[in-house]
Amino acid sequence: MSTQHDARPLLDPALLQETIETALQSGATFAEVFVEDKRSTSAVLDDSKIEELTSGRRRGAGIRVVLGETTGFAHTADLSPQGLQTAARAAAAAAQSAGNSNRSVAFTADGSMPAPVAAVMPDQVSGSQKVALLQKADQAARGFQAAITQVSAHYADSRRRIQIANSEGLLAGDDQVRTLFAVSCVAQGDLGRQTGRQSMGHTVGFEIFDSVDVESMALQAAQRAYTKLSAVPAPSGEMPVVVGPGGGGVLFHEACGHGLEADIIAKSASVFAGRRGEMVANPMVTLVDDGTMAGEWGRYGVDDEGNFAQRNVLIENGVLTDYMWDYLRATKEGRPCSGNGRRESYQHLPMVRMTNTFLEPGPDDPAEIIASTDHGVYVAQLGGGQVNTVTGDFVFGMTEAYLIENGELTSPIRDGNLIGNGPQTLQDIDAIAGDFAMGSPGTCGKDGQGVPVGDGTPTLRVARLTVGGTAA
Repeated sequence: MSTQHDARPLLDPALLQETIETALQSGATFAEVFVEDKRSTSAVLDDSKIEELTSGRRRGAGIRVVLGETTGFAHTADLSPQGLQTAARAAAAAAQSAGNSNRSVAFTADGSMPAPVAAVMPDQVSGSQKVALLQKADQAARGFQAAITQVSAHYADSRRRIQIANSEGLLAGDDQVRTLFAVSCVAQGDLGRQTGRQSMGHTVGFEIFDSVDVESMALQAAQRAYTKLSAVPAPSGEMPVVVGPGGGGVLFHEACGHGLEADIIAKSASVFAGRRGEMVANPMVTLVDDGTMAGEWGRYGVDDEGNFAQRNVLIENGVLTDYMWDYLRATKEGRPCSGNGRRESYQHLPMVRMTNTFLEPGPDDPAEIIASTDHGVYVAQLGGGQVNTVTGDFVFGMTEAYLIENGELTSPIRDGNLIGNGPQTLQDIDAIAGDFAMGSPGTCGKDGQGVPVGDGTPTLRVARLTVGGTAA
């Protein structure tokens, strides 16, 4: 089942042209209209019951006006000519512009929408089919062990159509379809309750379930929760830490990626500010942000300023080569955008954001990395964390981790954190394997806005990291 592609633009280019010209009349140097039409559905199962089955729609436009260092912004859900004209005048007033200027705008494209990367549009799939996936996952997890006492499962999909026009003649659009599924399990044992989770999310349609088995996902989540029932307290102190494929990408997203965003660099709020061309990592480290990765959660065709998504190499063979850029910062520096201007919705201004951020694979064997580690910790999956971009210091929780003893994985551990410094961690990586994998889909929060992002790693070893555990 699929739907015929609708190439019609969200708004008539002539209406966008009039709106931009109105925004420019008070002397602004730049004006932009961002139009969004997003439809989404969500279903949640908890305690074997469907607790939520919802759908929603968000539709409107945000208008940005720039005069020198001042930006004015207004948004409206009224997409009529009058509503857009009112918002354009409000944004121009907010920019505190003065004088009069009559400028015309000529677009370099016809405004037609690209086809979505989806074979089966989720909005063409019945709610009962989506609920059936949740029920299959619930039954599989509950059948794993009697110790599994609670199961919750979540299905979500969205279709986000955007259109961007600006006073430089840009007219672009994108049609983004995303599908997500997640299972969480609770296991009860002598040590209390332990949890396990497995999730997947991709920028494709419902056809993802032709290759993703929700029952296998549920069993993985149940296995994680059940294994942690026999977990021992995490050790404490500085030691080697091996990070498994996919499970540690969030470490580089948080501890390094945010510090390489140009708006943070411009504020001198990053430990990486002013260090382009310097050796900032072990020479085996290459860090990439790539919004073009087919099917990945942070993938898109154009960013929320209308620039094509790109593969941006941030650190190459240990050398800091570039930052991530949006329109304003790139223009100020006289360089092209990197396709990293993103916003949560039409109600928000764009800012520099990551897409899919990952460490490229290396030459080492993952089994040998573990075997050559006498004592340490193996992290299969990291949890949430915090980072100070000014210093690079970070703290991350470990949601699935094991002791390494005499070169072998032994007991699972619980209640532990990883504590370190981003630049130092980049220097202390001493082994990278070739088993690259992307991790779970994520939502990155920054300045009150959340956007979908992906991250990934191969197996790697950090020679020294502080593990904050509770073991005596």
